[in-house]
Amino acid sequence: MIAEIITIGDEILIGQIVDTNSVFISKALNEIGVSVHQITSIQDDKVHILEALEAAKQKADVVLITGGLGPTKDDITKHTLCEYFDDQLIQNNEVLAHVEELFRKFATTSPISNMNRMQALVPSKAQILHNEFGTAPGMWLEKDNTVFVSMPGVPYEMRGLMTNHIIPKLQEEFERPFIYHKTILTYGMGESSIAMKIEDWENNLPDFIKLAYLPNVGKVRLRLTGKGKDKKEITEAVDSCAEKLYPIIGDIINGVEGESSIITQIGDLLKDKGHTLAAAESCTGGRIAAQITAESGVSAFFKGSAVTYALQSKVDILGVPKELIDKHSVVSAEVVEAMAKGAAEVYHADYAMATTGNAGPSKGNSDVEVGTVFIGIATPNGIISQGFNFGQPREKVVNKAVAKAFQMLLEEILKNSK
Repeated sequence: MIAEIITIGDEILIGQIVDTNSVFISKALNEIGVSVHQITSIQDDKVHILEALEAAKQKADVVLITGGLGPTKDDITKHTLCEYFDDQLIQNNEVLAHVEELFRKFATTSPISNMNRMQALVPSKAQILHNEFGTAPGMWLEKDNTVFVSMPGVPYEMRGLMTNHIIPKLQEEFERPFIYHKTILTYGMGESSIAMKIEDWENNLPDFIKLAYLPNVGKVRLRLTGKGKDKKEITEAVDSCAEKLYPIIGDIINGVEGESSIITQIGDLLKDKGHTLAAAESCTGGRIAAQITAESGVSAFFKGSAVTYALQSKVDILGVPKELIDKHSVVSAEVVEAMAKGAAEVYHADYAMATTGNAGPSKGNSDVEVGTVFIGIATPNGIISQGFNFGQPREKVVNKAVAKAFQMLLEEILKNSK
């Protein structure tokens, strides 16, 4: 079963808002076996809407439309739907009663206007989907074996309609295949290098299982997608193919998306041993601490982080000897190891992560090449460090440094847990 999503509104096309509606709709459809083949954003313009509806009908079983359903004159979706379906607007008394009730409850200082009451005008051929959270109803229409569903563009109203009405109705009326995704998380190796290592494995995937490479800074997600009628068969086949990856690239696999993140893995290992963690950040500017504290329950093992961005703060807060910096440069293995040691001591932590580097665009307090980063990990058994050059631009350097620091920390914790 194939779907297309059409978002209507100039605000999307000029970059005023981000189209989060399509993300939600796509995920919801995918979970019930509906494949989204295209997402189209168009102006709130009659000609454009008519062209988009007709083009979508040629390819899709269901077309989901968001936007253009407000009470103002620039919202023309209902009128355009009437033209497309050779229909006319009629008043729906249930919708009108709902609009009036919303104004009685929540708009006590703004009396309802005739413009608001016009929200109850709907195409006569439409099945009305009750919008619990707003005045514009959802509308379900059909033409030439294609279903068209129109929803308001307000995200929480759209989500309510999708969850409470549209998804159940699609499940009831259409036979759909089962779709199963499994995404393997990898750190520390680029997309092309991974592709070379798993080439034989990829070539032997069954026809009903597809692999997608989803690269990001410092990591690559490998998404396996199986599609078919038999849920048990598809699930077992995808899981089996995923397991066969571990002997090939197990050294860079850091879990499965939706199961446990690398931070969760680190936290579980630390808590199991009663160990704690701290950080000292220079070039990463607090990103490590931000990612850790974005997850719940980390206070059980995370003691804190010092953002020692300036040279003197490394000396004053972490106790890095000034002569060490003068001798080796602030961006060096020696300094990052001293930073990690200092963080472990300041926070009385068993493990500590540290970063120092030139993220660019200028060299700052060091003459080393822009993009150079040193990462240090203090453990109960000693301190290790590695140097890297993550290139440019600045954001890429910082993101890669953070991802690599977590990877190095996990590796050291696993070594010390054996």
